[in-house]
Amino acid sequence: MKDIKVIAFDADDTLWVNEPYFREAEEKFSNLLEDFLPHHSVQKELFKTEMDNLALYGYGVKSFMLSMVETIGRITDEKADIKLVNKAVNLGRELLNKPVEILDGVEKVLAALNGGYRLVMATKGDLLDQERKLIKSGLEKHFHHIEIMSDKKVSDYAKLLKHLDCKPEHFLMIGNSVKSDIIPVLELGGFAIHVPYHTTWAYEKVDIKIDDPRFFEAESIERIIDFIS
Repeated sequence: MKDIKVIAFDADDTLWVNEPYFREAEEKFSNLLEDFLPHHSVQKELFKTEMDNLALYGYGVKSFMLSMVETIGRITDEKADIKLVNKAVNLGRELLNKPVEILDGVEKVLAALNGGYRLVMATKGDLLDQERKLIKSGLEKHFHHIEIMSDKKVSDYAKLLKHLDCKPEHFLMIGNSVKSDIIPVLELGGFAIHVPYHTTWAYEKVDIKIDDPRFFEAESIERIIDFIS
């Protein structure tokens, strides 16, 4: 990877904690509807709604909130008390107000790479929420460019590389999702390092073995220095 010029980092569960907060909110949401369905059934219905709504609402907390409201209507046959809906909305508000917990090693790695490479934050999610988390994190100073992506498919990365005036062979993506951060970049001809996180959204899970010389796996974000140097 000696020809790498641009290094992009995913944000949620790569730079800071995200998915555990959503899991907590899902559990609280299941509690709200336990008089109608068992917890696992509520979560299954919520996930189905989220998947149906991805093309319309995209990713992030606001999409999650709308999906909770829609799921309440379907599960209760449109008979839910408005207080139940308000409680679901408040769960979303709680998510938006969560503290930003930077993952171990992140600041050290960004500081070490800053100056030697163009660093980019490339993440999915709601624009305002991701900007809020970035500002709260104090990590903004490390990045040459911030890209809040509507999705992370090959075409989305191609647009990003064009904007950065960067060829795929000079691009490295680092993230916790094989589906979103690794596979599309490899398909483009770039490099990718997977840094697993202990909790992964079901949508991001893939059962695939990657055999590619441009792919690496690091047990912690601090290990990526070993691959780059």
